[in-house]
Amino acid sequence: MKRADIFHFFERLAEANPHPETELESVNDFTLLVAVVLSAQATDAGVNKATRRLFAEVDTPEKMVALGEDGLKQHIKTIGLFNAKAKNVIALSEALIAEHGSQVPADRDALEALPGVGRKTANVVLNVAFGQETFAVDTHLFRLGNRTGIAPGKTPLAVEKKLEKNVPQPFRLHAHHWLILHGRYVCKARTPECWRCIVADLCAYKPKTPAPKGWKEPTV
Repeated sequence: MKRADIFHFFERLAEANPHPETELESVNDFTLLVAVVLSAQATDAGVNKATRRLFAEVDTPEKMVALGEDGLKQHIKTIGLFNAKAKNVIALSEALIAEHGSQVPADRDALEALPGVGRKTANVVLNVAFGQETFAVDTHLFRLGNRTGIAPGKTPLAVEKKLEKNVPQPFRLHAHHWLILHGRYVCKARTPECWRCIVADLCAYKPKTPAPKGWKEPTV
């Protein structure tokens, strides 16, 4: 995709949603980190349902360690891979207490050194908690990067590097939120809803998915 088209792509997404936010619920930086760790191979809605009561009671590393692995499992047992995730959350809570004064570090290397935290999770935390211009490449961003032509790449890291290179200001801070939301609700994996996509004319994907029979464009 040409640079001018990339600018217009994000310009339209920004006009439609000027202040995009993560759909993961949290009450502070620590619970954000935990929520993102729990969201691996799970939906945001599923994580939110499991953590609302948890985060109302447990919002610090110390409280999480006191709750313990078995106690945490009772809260998150509806989330996929909950046994391994519970082990990692307790371990990262212990590491935050021992190594970071119970604070979530604003550094990618330090975040990735925590149990259960990979590059994508670190990028989400750096962006949402600390306002850094990062691109957290999940399945949605990987798909959109390749499908639209904005950031083609064979690996998540390759797509991330292309996004870092290609996404212009003033869209860099919120770019990954716009792409995640667009991928989740419009540019879906199996059947992208091109007929109602506000950037379809800029996108490299062909053939465009036609509108279903009887669909009418909503009037403004």
